[in-house]
Amino acid sequence: MSEVKKKKRRVDIPRNKMLEQNPNLRNKNFKEVNLGYTEDIAKAEAERCLQCARPLCVDGCPVNIDIPGFIKLIKEGNYRASVERIKDFNILPAVCGRVCPQEVQCEGKCVLGKKFEPVAIGHLERYVADWERENKIFSCPECKAQNNIKAAIIGLGPAGITCAAELAKEGYDITIFEAFHEGGGVLVYGIPEFRLPKEIVATEINTLEMLNVNIRYNMVIGKIITIEDLFNKGYKSIFIGIGAGTPIFLRVPGANLKGVISANEYLTRINLMKGYDFPNYKTPINLGKFVTVIGGGNVAMDAARSALRLGAEKVTIVYRRALEQMPARKEEIHHAQEEGIDFKLLTNPLQFIGDISGNVIEMEVIKMELGELDASGRARPIPIENSEFRIRTDLIINAIGNNSNPLLTSTYPKLELNKWGNIITDDNGKTNIDGIYAGGDIVTGSATVISAMGAGRRAAKAMNEYLIQFIE
Repeated sequence: MSEVKKKKRRVDIPRNKMLEQNPNLRNKNFKEVNLGYTEDIAKAEAERCLQCARPLCVDGCPVNIDIPGFIKLIKEGNYRASVERIKDFNILPAVCGRVCPQEVQCEGKCVLGKKFEPVAIGHLERYVADWERENKIFSCPECKAQNNIKAAIIGLGPAGITCAAELAKEGYDITIFEAFHEGGGVLVYGIPEFRLPKEIVATEINTLEMLNVNIRYNMVIGKIITIEDLFNKGYKSIFIGIGAGTPIFLRVPGANLKGVISANEYLTRINLMKGYDFPNYKTPINLGKFVTVIGGGNVAMDAARSALRLGAEKVTIVYRRALEQMPARKEEIHHAQEEGIDFKLLTNPLQFIGDISGNVIEMEVIKMELGELDASGRARPIPIENSEFRIRTDLIINAIGNNSNPLLTSTYPKLELNKWGNIITDDNGKTNIDGIYAGGDIVTGSATVISAMGAGRRAAKAMNEYLIQFIE
């Protein structure tokens, strides 16, 4: 068979769908929605890859994984080598295979996707990562000999994990300082169990221990110790990857009523502190009957879908723009709709209304229409006169974004910040202070897990170039 005919046969294979829990069952439990590929399905999907000489998918990946390489190894049945190939670039394959927006990154660049459906790169990454964990084969990238040069990482989230791993591979003595009692950052406190099981995050963080990375939990930098203290303790360089943890609240009348909370608090109580299993875990959670979530991103979807699983009679998402403008992944929107979440689109809150005891009981909203393009390139929502109406609600969850937490930066005023309080860096994560680098949401504002990992990888490369001067 000619090469042309082989390629024709491959592209004619339809994209293999992921198996999922039934919507009417999963909306009542916190078990993972997506069930993964079987071996046969994974191999069939791997066959669709064209093995391009100029793989644009690699350019679309923020950490530049050798995508054709690991997929070719899946096709050959060499799953261990496949996951090892991924881990040369990314030590969180099971995480990224689940939560990365592949549709606008690697899969968005897939050559096959120009005429057909793109290769399911994320599903295949997840498959080999799950295969490794299920077979208890924990591969670890090779490291250079220890050089005894100390570097500190502040924050055990996606950016910090990646930066630490890359520097450890170069032989540096790495310590991560994490404010919480568990590692993972947004992976554990922000993303629900039904989308990313905590066991998977913990397993992938274990790779850091295999790389001889030290982790110190319950260490709030800026309160327990300062950046100056770290330098005084002999750390030659510091990476700041603390995320953006201060929630933004909608400024409308009634914003201070009881029952109006942030998605940060809501999801942290559920995910990290196991509020969904109260009273077995001593973290009570507000169980609204009529829950309203404001926002259109992944966090809004996570909060709404969590509320449904906690027993809410009705969950409504209020978003001031149209469906196609929602920043959430299409998969998450689709899953939310399947599970019975009510979407009030082109709808904007005006005020929150309470009872005589100060408990929220209603939200007044107004209908919107799309006008001219705004600075983001999206059509601007414009209120429609005399279109106000009210939504019954006893729990309102703000999921409209986050600002930086000033706890660390306020104790080290030498760092240059922008008007939003984010740390200013160059393209490689270097701040205005020699030896200090930063990346992830503390630099960009709220973004994706994989973009934070890309920032951590770029910063590690720059830090390595800086730290070389201290090696004898």
